[in-house]
Amino acid sequence: MEEFELTYLAKESIIPRLKDSPFKEMLDIYIPASSVHPTLRIRKSGDRCEITKKAPIRDEDASHQLETTIPLTQEEFSELNLLKGKRVSKIRYFYKEGNYMYEVDVFHGSLRGLVLVDIEFKSHKEKNNFTPPPWVLAEVTQENFVAGGMLCGKNYEDISNELKRFGYSKIWT
Repeated sequence: MEEFELTYLAKESIIPRLKDSPFKEMLDIYIPASSVHPTLRIRKSGDRCEITKKAPIRDEDASHQLETTIPLTQEEFSELNLLKGKRVSKIRYFYKEGNYMYEVDVFHGSLRGLVLVDIEFKSHKEKNNFTPPPWVLAEVTQENFVAGGMLCGKNYEDISNELKRFGYSKIWT
């Protein structure tokens, strides 16, 4: 399935807005662990489990991806969970404002303090006409360091210099 998406660094002002938003705890495991940027992801999101491969349709445009997802049973996830992989945990909030549903990822563990916002669109045109809300800091869609496969297995300090380029400060939740 084709996906059109933009990714932003959040400002701290997003946190109070999430108070009444639905959310899911997520565990992502990226394989192979030996890859610098793995693109195969095993995910547990609430009670739902899946395996996903995501890749840009054109190498230079991370906002337009081809995503292939296969649902997994709990048993299948339990087996795959034993694989050596790079892990990242977060809470994903589903925040609706205006005509948009924002996926706000509040990272835990070694990436605590990082908050990313994803917005999915139906078309290039819709994506290109989007005006970001005031509670996002900077668009980072094309920045490799925030891709899930690059974040996994890292800690906040590993990416802090990249975040400083955008004036980002840790958001404590």
